[in-house]
Formats: sequence, C-alpha cells, structure tokens
Amino acid sequence: MHAGYLISAVITLTATLGGCGGVNNALVQKRQSVEYYRIYDIKTNANKQALAKAASDGLGRNTASVSTAMPIPVSAEVPEKPGRFRIADPLAGSKIGALAASGGGIGIKVADCDGAIWTARANRNTAGSTALNLWACLYQYKGGYHLDMYAVFTKIEGGLYEVSRQMAYAAVGTPEEWTEKTFSDVVREIGEQTGAQTIYLEGHPDPGSLPWHDRGGQPATPGM
Repeated sequence: MHAGYLISAVITLTATLGGCGGVNNALVQKRQSVEYYRIYDIKTNANKQALAKAASDGLGRNTASVSTAMPIPVSAEVPEKPGRFRIADPLAGSKIGALAASGGGIGIKVADCDGAIWTARANRNTAGSTALNLWACLYQYKGGYHLDMYAVFTKIEGGLYEVSRQMAYAAVGTPEEWTEKTFSDVVREIGEQTGAQTIYLEGHPDPGSLPWHDRGGQPATPGM
C-alpha cells in the first residue's frame, strides 16, 4: 500500500473542508454522468476474424464480461468509406426515459453499431463509480478498418465515503484512468496480435492518463 499517497489524499481532502460551506459541500454525495468515445483507423493485412479476436482479448484484460457478435454483412461489396457508431437512447420518449433525464443524468445511452462487421459490449466495476459500460464497433472499408469505442459510467463524488474512495483511487486508479486503459489495451492487443498500424482519429474527451501501475511508475501526488 502506498502510504505516502494515501496520507497526501487525506490531507488534500481535509484542506478542502475549510469553512462550514466547504464541509457541507464535501459531505454532499454527487453523481456525474461521464461519456467517452474514441475512433481509430487501422491498417493491416490481417483479416477481420483476427482483428475481432485481438480486440476481444484487449477488452478482456480490464472488464468483467464481454459479449461479441459478427453480423452477416448486408452487402458483399466493401464500402468506400467506413461506418460510424451512433449513440442511442432505447428509452427515449418513454416515461422511464423522461424520469431518468429529469434526475440530472444523461439517460440510458448505448452505442448503435449499424453496419459494423464486429461488435462487442463489455462492462466492469471501478472504485467510485457505477458500472463502466463499453461498446466497440469494427467497420471495414476499402482503405482498412475503423474501430469505434464508446463508454459511459456514473462517477460518485463527495459524501461520507470520499476519503476511502480517494484511497481506492490511489491503489487502483480512477474510473477515468481505467476507461483510458481499456481503450489503450484494445489498441495494444490489436497491434501485438496482427501487427496493425493504428492511428487515433478523434474522440471525447481528449486522451488522458492511465492508472499509475500501467505506466510503470508511482502514483502521483493528489492535485498534480
């Protein structure tokens, strides 16, 4: 256990509690909906089965369960341009969906991989958040492949368990870092298994840091 980091986390949190307003704000439990997406271009001579296996293995490094599918293509012709995932809300227009949105959240979001040659859904639990749900869509086009990944989770902050939550972050990393690690490991596994050249094209938010132990170093001091 990294005692220095944990002590620093406690000191940092305590310092934020100055004044009655600060104490009240810190004790209020807050829930923040967080969404990520990444789109990569892949150049390789490997076939789609090899890419799908590598991507599935990459997802399996960091998730509790992975479900995959390889739909039958609608057309035998490979398209000129790659497809692109679409974010959908399966409860949109329903009373349950309206109730979820009224609570300040982003509703029930899923990735629609229409036209993809391989799809996957994975999830994991991370410290300080509800389950991380992640979708992957592999699209083939005449120039290669595109891999689209979408992730969503609800981050919990504040409340009586914030100190223990910060300690867990020190030990295993934040939900954001684990989301980045999941994306990174999928790309890494594709490269290792197929020799593919993968280029990051776009995403939101901008790529961030990985958990400290995945970077081969020590955990950073809180606030740095």
